[in-house]
Amino acid sequence: MQTTDPTRPLKWYAGLAAVFFGIVPAVMVALLVASGNTPRSVGLLLIGGVPLVLAGLVSVVQGFRAADPAWAERRLRLAMAFIAGADVLLLGGNALIRMATG
Repeated sequence: MQTTDPTRPLKWYAGLAAVFFGIVPAVMVALLVASGNTPRSVGLLLIGGVPLVLAGLVSVVQGFRAADPAWAERRLRLAMAFIAGADVLLLGGNALIRMATG
């Protein structure tokens, strides 16, 4: 008899969130700052956003490797919270700074 992993869908969602809402926005904002297509103060958002993305990625890896489903669920939910916070900081902050200087 094969047992199913109750955290399998959560692992998929956390992995997709890490890529599409964590890594991609951080790289996009970093490229905007590096190319000079955005106000220089947007670069300060990377100081807070990148560590949040990294903390989210570490939590995703811990959630993937966890043997206990309850602990894995907590780690994956924490990872998605870190990544959502980074997303709000990077993209929301970028939009607010552009509107204020605009």
